[in-house]
Amino acid sequence: MTEIDFYDIVQGQVAAFLLVLTRTSGIFFISPFFGSMNVSNRLRAGAAVILATILFPVVVKEAVIQAPETLLLFAFTVAKELFIGWLIGLIAYITFAAIHTAGKIMDMQVGYAVVQMMDPTTMQQSGLIGTFLYNLTIIYFLITNGHHAIIAALAESFRIVPLNSMIWNQSLPQLINDLTAGIFLNGMKIAMPVTFAILLTNVGLGILARTMPQMNIFVVGIPMQLMIGITMISMILPFYILFLDVIFNEMYATISIALKMLGG
Repeated sequence: MTEIDFYDIVQGQVAAFLLVLTRTSGIFFISPFFGSMNVSNRLRAGAAVILATILFPVVVKEAVIQAPETLLLFAFTVAKELFIGWLIGLIAYITFAAIHTAGKIMDMQVGYAVVQMMDPTTMQQSGLIGTFLYNLTIIYFLITNGHHAIIAALAESFRIVPLNSMIWNQSLPQLINDLTAGIFLNGMKIAMPVTFAILLTNVGLGILARTMPQMNIFVVGIPMQLMIGITMISMILPFYILFLDVIFNEMYATISIALKMLGG
């Protein structure tokens, strides 16, 4: 069988399905929950195929798919479709990266930075508080059907950016840059109550050390920081859940904005 015969077979419905599968696979590379490193590659690949099979009839029904005329153009189209799915996952990943940043800041302030755990979802070391906050965020993400919102954004992307119709927007790098800069800002917002409480504690311990030089400030200070840190974390948890609602809504809105940029 010649190369031309093979491409004749690929054209049409098969080519359209491959492009849908490519865009669908993009969210399984980096997106939270879908792209977790503790999930095997075979399971993620199977989930991508199942999701693409479900979305394919809807995509074909809404638009007539015209396959590229050459294999080179088809490969370029595959790269564009993969980028769209990857971009959806990237925006969600950046949102969750702020949670990791907040956890690391809290761990350093409270004194848990010396205790590191391997996070199986990211294959990176994380402190106790950081791991706790990330797992809590994932649970809340699933409870509020955030994974359904990611799938809905993927399905909506086929309406906003039909297959083989992505248009590069010069404003997209600036959008991603602003999101990346917001990782530290959102992390500091989450960790600010604990950081401020530990700062006041250290100021009080410093004054106490000057007035009572005979006291071993390290023996008193480390347990006090742990106690105050844990107390503050337990106090801010209800507000932390409200903050998650805000950043999740911002994440969904940003995904929609990014897709509209690519849709022209």
